[in-house]
Amino acid sequence: GCPWQVKRKPPIDKTEWDGFFDENGHLAKSRDSICVNILERGLHPFVRTEAWKFLTGYYSWQSSQDERLMVDSTRRKNYKALCQMYEKIQPLLENLHRNFIETRNNIAYDIQKLYDKDPLGNVLIDKKRLEKILLLSYVCNTQAEYQQGFHEMVMLFQLMVEHDHETFWLFQFFLQKTEHSCVINIGVGKNLDMLNNVINFLDPVFAEHLKGKGAGAVQSLFPWFCLYFQRAFKSFDDVWRLWEVLLTGKPCRNFQVLVAYSMLQMVRTQVLQESMTGDDILLACNNLIDLDVAELVSAACTAYAELVQKDVSYPDYLSSFPSSSKKPSPVSQAQPMAGVCNFRDTAMFSATNPQGLLCMDFLQVCLCNSCLPK
Repeated sequence: GCPWQVKRKPPIDKTEWDGFFDENGHLAKSRDSICVNILERGLHPFVRTEAWKFLTGYYSWQSSQDERLMVDSTRRKNYKALCQMYEKIQPLLENLHRNFIETRNNIAYDIQKLYDKDPLGNVLIDKKRLEKILLLSYVCNTQAEYQQGFHEMVMLFQLMVEHDHETFWLFQFFLQKTEHSCVINIGVGKNLDMLNNVINFLDPVFAEHLKGKGAGAVQSLFPWFCLYFQRAFKSFDDVWRLWEVLLTGKPCRNFQVLVAYSMLQMVRTQVLQESMTGDDILLACNNLIDLDVAELVSAACTAYAELVQKDVSYPDYLSSFPSSSKKPSPVSQAQPMAGVCNFRDTAMFSATNPQGLLCMDFLQVCLCNSCLPK
């Protein structure tokens, strides 16, 4: 049996979560055991806001309650400073960067299409605030340019937390923690390569069909990774449940590839029986909706166990992104994202706004967790 089975136990609730900490708010239980618990059971919605701050790196697992209050106030100040800097340089961006205007229009267009009300007509999200966070993220982050789907991602963070600075930083940390693997020009291609490797290794028969009649099907699954499977579930709660598993790093790095593998296995029989071509396979994959998140995570854990069992030496199918491609700094080294916050052209702004440049350190400092008291 697989040691990583998803148990149908109730999720970690507030009482249990609070019990993980001592009276000063220091972690009294091992981070590892908490992460395994999150993998197996998930988090109760009331716990999610706080727990995600640990999972993403917004808070350090080593921090005390007082230190976390300080971190939060620093994050708030830093966000405000970035907003002020953005306001100063906005006219320059409009005049000198065609991409800026184009991206701003794309963001506005994407946000217009979002449903901002629940079935009862209650407003769920503030589109103006969402737009501001997305724009700031685009301007500050040269590695992860704005891409379609980010608006849906950030909306999920906005629904989870109360304040804009929390939404902004959680999204930045989420991108970094998941090694930018949902970013088209950084991680998505690597995920698809890993997925091909896993299929070849675990299911040669299916791999053969995908190389022949099914050619191109796997490469066309890039929206799965860009949106981190958002469209595969019926509720936001399911999406959060999967994402928090991906943030634990359990049972292995790049677990999202095994999630995709498990989804492909759901259409395998039909594909082989009907000898489907690439386009038909894609159609069948797009019809995978309203999935049961616990079953999917469980299936992906089983695939992981099979991978380990089949290959004692455990090759690099999942343990890292292929070394041939440019890879962002691992989060463990706690380096800021490469080229972060250089506002597309640092030299241009240093001449016009030398003071403003000081703000760039804020994004780096925050992403390095170094605003934690030693």
